[in-house]
Amino acid sequence: MDTNDDDDVNNHFLYEPLEEVERFENYRPGGYHPIQIGDHFHSRYRVVHKLGHGSYSTMWLAYDEQSNKYVALKVCVASSNPKEVNIISTLTRPHYSVHNPGKTMVPSILDKFTIHGPNGNHTCYVTATARVSLSGAKDGSWIRLFQIDVARSLSAQLVLAVDYVHARGIVHGDIHLGNIILKVPPNFDLLTLDKLYEKYGAPELEPIVRLNGNPDTNPLPPGVPSHAITPVWLGEASEKITLAEARILLTDFGEAFSPSKELRYESHTPLVLRPPEVRFEPKKPLSFSSDIWTLACTIWSIVAQRPLFEGCLATEDDITCEHVDTLGVLPPEWWKRWEARQNKFTEDGKPINRPYNHFRSWDDRFKDSVEKPRRDKGVPSFDAKERDAIFDMLRPMLSFRPEDRPSTKQILESEWMVKWALPEYGKIQNNT
Repeated sequence: MDTNDDDDVNNHFLYEPLEEVERFENYRPGGYHPIQIGDHFHSRYRVVHKLGHGSYSTMWLAYDEQSNKYVALKVCVASSNPKEVNIISTLTRPHYSVHNPGKTMVPSILDKFTIHGPNGNHTCYVTATARVSLSGAKDGSWIRLFQIDVARSLSAQLVLAVDYVHARGIVHGDIHLGNIILKVPPNFDLLTLDKLYEKYGAPELEPIVRLNGNPDTNPLPPGVPSHAITPVWLGEASEKITLAEARILLTDFGEAFSPSKELRYESHTPLVLRPPEVRFEPKKPLSFSSDIWTLACTIWSIVAQRPLFEGCLATEDDITCEHVDTLGVLPPEWWKRWEARQNKFTEDGKPINRPYNHFRSWDDRFKDSVEKPRRDKGVPSFDAKERDAIFDMLRPMLSFRPEDRPSTKQILESEWMVKWALPEYGKIQNNT
């Protein structure tokens, strides 16, 4: 949102923050469009609930009065770049790989239009309704685990989706659980609005409160909605999701790019997932291999209770320590250039200046994050043969040097994909 902040009078207003909703300061020229339940767009879409928000958009559940179906309506900030819409349009062109299963895991744009509002012109696009992100499903669970058949199927689908995106010459650039969503069940469109509210809850409206100025003499600006709306929860706790319900879409192409057309050096992926070459080879452009690193981290998070690399308020040095603890010593030229290394590791990679229990190897992490929580919670786990196959697939994906990582095609040929993951997806393939 690149607006002239000094000239933007709305920027002088501060609002009382509310959990789970967007920052109201971003309702300003160039920012969000104010939307309320019942708003009608493009002569067909009536807003019935809120799905969520991101840095560059708000997402709404709408009823399409022409097709008599519920849809997801994404309303971008006025200053947004239409690149994401263009990339998704490219990925979903009819003549592209009709028989590639990964194509069904990329959201199709059903409609596109523009809203003219007090904060500017907003690109809007319509996609199929989503149920919940995989991170949302975990957040809705006490045990934060998927059943073993579901974990296999989700992993297979994710690799197929990334394989399709890569085959189209696109790097996703931001693969993580929050950008993988579950499709709604087939009978969702049969719900009347009353039944929808009965099952999932009606919209909860919270007044927006200004913290500065006199609200009596200075009411809310015209570009700010009168009420905030808490997103609806259409999801299910992760362990309760069945194999039949485990049908995904890979979403949010806001960081996506085509390496053949654009050189990208920076990554905005969360630090705990960011590939190490972003730090140690900053002058080399990113490519498909950067997705392979984040794909491996995301598959780990699907089969495990906790992420592979962790760090609350972590620095780059903290995450690099996590990488070395888990995967071993960095490539020699990186190892020499890492200034903080001498305070954290010996030359041969043994940790120093840290309690022993702060060091967790790959095997430690698998036991702590996969095997133990599954055993403790009574959720089936992986036998030794399957565990080894998971290791054999993930470790090359987490090679420090990007050129040493496998392609998605090679990942799909790995033993775990062929013997365990893809067969589970095959059980629901005809219903995707």
